[in-house]
Amino acid sequence: MKSLRISFSDVSYLCGKVAYLHDGEDIGSGAFDINKKAELRILLPRSLGVVSVFAKIYNESLTNFVKICCQKSGFNLKNDTYTLRIEDKNIGLYFVSFEILTVSGTVYGMKGKGRALILCEKECGNHFQYSVADTSGFASDDFRGGIIYHIFVDRFNKGGKVPKRDDAILVDDWNAIPEYPEYPGAHLENNTFFGGTLYGIIEKLDYIKSLGTTLIYLSPIFKAYSNHKYDTSDYMTVDEMFGGEQALKLLIKEAKKRGIGIILDGVFNHTGSDSIYFNKNGKYKTLGAYQSKNSPYYSWYDFQNHPNKYTCWWGIEILPRINPDVKACGEYIAGDGGVIEKYAKMGIAGFRLDVADELSDDFIAKIKSKLREINSETLLYGEVWEDASNKIAYDKRKKYFLGAELDGVMNYPLRTGIIDFLKNKDKSALEYHFLDVMFNAPTKVQHMQMNILGTHDTERIITILAGIDVSEKSNDEISLLSLSDEQLKKGIGLLKMAYTVLATVPGIPAVFYGDEVGLQGYKDPFNRRTYPWESPIVELRDFYQKIGRIRTDSDAYKNGKFTLLYMDSEILVFSRDDGTDMFITVINNSESDILLKLSSMAKGVISESEGNRIRVRKQSSEIIKVKHKTQILNL
Repeated sequence: MKSLRISFSDVSYLCGKVAYLHDGEDIGSGAFDINKKAELRILLPRSLGVVSVFAKIYNESLTNFVKICCQKSGFNLKNDTYTLRIEDKNIGLYFVSFEILTVSGTVYGMKGKGRALILCEKECGNHFQYSVADTSGFASDDFRGGIIYHIFVDRFNKGGKVPKRDDAILVDDWNAIPEYPEYPGAHLENNTFFGGTLYGIIEKLDYIKSLGTTLIYLSPIFKAYSNHKYDTSDYMTVDEMFGGEQALKLLIKEAKKRGIGIILDGVFNHTGSDSIYFNKNGKYKTLGAYQSKNSPYYSWYDFQNHPNKYTCWWGIEILPRINPDVKACGEYIAGDGGVIEKYAKMGIAGFRLDVADELSDDFIAKIKSKLREINSETLLYGEVWEDASNKIAYDKRKKYFLGAELDGVMNYPLRTGIIDFLKNKDKSALEYHFLDVMFNAPTKVQHMQMNILGTHDTERIITILAGIDVSEKSNDEISLLSLSDEQLKKGIGLLKMAYTVLATVPGIPAVFYGDEVGLQGYKDPFNRRTYPWESPIVELRDFYQKIGRIRTDSDAYKNGKFTLLYMDSEILVFSRDDGTDMFITVINNSESDILLKLSSMAKGVISESEGNRIRVRKQSSEIIKVKHKTQILNL
């Protein structure tokens, strides 16, 4: 049995440490509320012989700074403490370094791992980051502690009587391999459909709720030519093959009865070329931008040489880019009587914005404002693949987390970290998420992040955890691949650990339909196979349902403080504590069992074991419910 020692003392820093205090309390975030007292507390070894400390506070572009003297605020035999009071707070992103005068000369305090301060002869390396936000603009607590279920509509479940479009091809075999291009980037019509509808989702709402679901995030449902609907034809129309507006209204109504909100996918960066706005194929009665410069939609698009040369999303001609910063375009989407208003009044819970980093801050803020005008409880998520707190896109620093824009993003850094930790036994990416990405976000955002293991843009999680490298294989070869019995067994074990992490860190776990029953698939379109209603992996489904019950049974997963207790390449231990309940998550990806000795009686809620000693089997996970302030005596 593996035996390790955990040190809970908070002194394992390099040369110094910086703490972020909100109204005098360290709440585990580098984002300050505009209305709260903000302080940085710098802890430095007495052996340095510190005479004075100055903070250099830079603007978001690191081009200008102000120099402020830090006040000495405490000392003991080992350390001196200096405090920087951030008095003149303005909403924005800032970077900080420290100029430290010692008896031996001047050194510079720069950011090490997490909040650690390292000393340099000159200002170099990373700066500490902090932000000031108007947190009143973020989502309320109502959706915390739940689960998001992400559905690719055409592939989830058939239901209802819906019309078939003349140019659509229906696949009779629900379990068939989706149509795929000859090679990545090759043209594909994407007009083959399996027949999933919004009515089909309604029929499965009780099952979806059994997972602990409180939000359903739908892939695009607006009228479009393709099965994926990212080529919008008409924002104001719900696609008839999905059941139309009547089906959406019924879904919202029935989901609400079960305590579930509906999030729509907002694709406001581009439309389809085959749309009422562009009308390249002349299918619609409207005068499209492709057809005439006199079109009411002409100003939405960027033509270099009308009509055949225009800006597209990633150069894909069927996806001409629109510019929502053009008044007519922006008003159509987010203005009075626009797209956002229509669906918000229908009762949706919010939107997820496709390719959010290609949308301007002003436009995102306009969407947020319109949503909250209709319903103050609505959510706005964004597709951002990096640390959204300091994201630079197209040479502009984004303002996602300052209060006027997003309530959270799709948490790809967490996904990367979990996969690297479990599959490759590399902790660096997951540690980066805990110490930087998560810390940089405002506390309210931390608890609302859309935490993901897989999406319509990634390989299926069980496949990426247990499958092979297919980078050199053709699509014909990939289409026939599935996990062997041995790989599947390994994948189930790894996925249980992965979901335990996802569901117990701050944020809302998002389950891509079918992941909970072991649906396999490599890259798009193989990750978009139909839900295997006739052959689910019941062991996985039961596990997801149990985790859902654990989350909904305690407020600790709504707003509980996160503390990283221990981490190496095989073992991860962290806690969530709301002052009443405390849960300890243990991931044991080693080849040996581990035994946790606790200072009071506890319960392993996954294994259903009890006592003050909880065994965590090799290559498994456990969630331990303990009394508040319980300590782990050893590991």
